[in-house]
Formats: sequence, structure tokens, C-alpha cells
Amino acid sequence: MRASVLIILLLLPLLLVTASLLAADDALPANTAIEPVPKLEQDGYDWYARHDAVIKAKQGADPDVVLIGDSITHFWGGDPPGPNHGPTAWAAAFGAHHALNLGFGWDRTQNVLWRLDHGEFDGLHPRWVVLLIGTNNLTGTSHARENTPSEIVAGISAICTRIATLSPTTRIIHMAVFPRGRKADDHFRPKIAEINRLLAAYAAQQHHAYIDIGPQLLDASGTIPPDIMGDATHPTDKGYAIWASALQAEFAKTP
Repeated sequence: MRASVLIILLLLPLLLVTASLLAADDALPANTAIEPVPKLEQDGYDWYARHDAVIKAKQGADPDVVLIGDSITHFWGGDPPGPNHGPTAWAAAFGAHHALNLGFGWDRTQNVLWRLDHGEFDGLHPRWVVLLIGTNNLTGTSHARENTPSEIVAGISAICTRIATLSPTTRIIHMAVFPRGRKADDHFRPKIAEINRLLAAYAAQQHHAYIDIGPQLLDASGTIPPDIMGDATHPTDKGYAIWASALQAEFAKTP
């Protein structure tokens, strides 16, 4: 009996530590970046109507390129129709290719996952998917909390798994998250740098393409020039031209 009591007393600190660790794990919030959800934020367009427009636009379509992302992609142009902030750059990048634009303003990774789970990519087998997503996950609102860089890349990984399942031969081109905030010391910059560090490693591991045009969007001081991004987040046609040039170079690598 005494031996049993002694063993329990000796093990008690270990049991308490284990219980504490399990409680800590239980207290960790779920990674919302990987949980598919529809519209979260109100923007200047009808989110569900655009989803319906994408479903309609892809019927019978055989695009070479599908762009997936948030407002940065949405605002570039193309089909289905939306804001057209980069017409010259769009023509340069996709004039020789049929491109479908699956960019949605204010989307986070979890919104993209919902859209993929609800038919937006079904039946498509493009040569390339251009994926730029994650910057909105850095903004917490009453509808969704801010995500960490590692959570965001987990969300991007989940998107890639869905794309690869639906179209195994499609080459995924990861765009590094664009710099955000006018000045180099903006609070978004280090978080974006960490996302891109993790994303580059993930892309290399998966043998996906990875393009970082961030340095080209900045001047020597790390400031985003207004003629590149008027609001320090969304490119102008001049900013989109930098993206177009990088994509043209990547497309040329594919036989």
C-alpha cells in the first residue's frame, strides 16, 4: 500500500504537467483559415452574385489560366466582368490565353475553400492556376479573427489540395503576398514577410512555382509608390504590368 502511495506521489507532478498541456491544447483556437465559409465581409459588390457569375462563366469554358484570389485579383479584369483596374496589363498577360478570374474582394483563404467546395473549379483543367491569397487573413474583424502566418499558409495548402484533386495536371503558381502599407515600417510588412518565407518553402516542397514581385513594387526606401499602388494595397495598371511580366516569363517555361 505504501509503495502504491509513493508511486502516485512521485507521478503526481508529471500527471499535473500533462493535464496542464492538454488543457492548453484544448484552449488553442481552431485555425479558421482552413474552415470553409461563404461571404464574411461586406464589400462594394454582391459576393453571391459573383459566385453565380463564376459558375455560369465556366460552363463550357476551357481556360488556359485560372486566377484565384481576393480583391487584388478581382480588380485586375477579365471574365466574369468586374472592376478593370489593369486593362493594359491584363491584355499583355492573357492576350494569348483564355483566362478566368476567380478573384473576390475581401476574400480570405476560408472563403476560397468554400468557393472551391461549391463548384467554382469543378470540371476545369487549366494549364496554370495563379494563386494570390492571404493578405485579408491578417485583418481581424467582428466576422473573422486575424490569422497567423503559419495558419494562413495552412489555408493556402488546403486550397492547393483541392485544386490538385480536381485537376492533377494543373501547374500551381504561387504569388508571394504583395507588400501592403505605404511605408517600410508598416505593421503588415513583417507578417507578410513571414507568410512569404513559409509559402516559398511550401511551394518548393510541393514543386509548385513561386513568384515574388514584392521588391519590384517598392522604391529604394521600401515605400510603395502611389503610381504602383494608389491605396498601398491594390495595384494600378502600372503595378499590374509588373505582375503580367512575371507571369509571361513563367508561362514561357511551360512547353
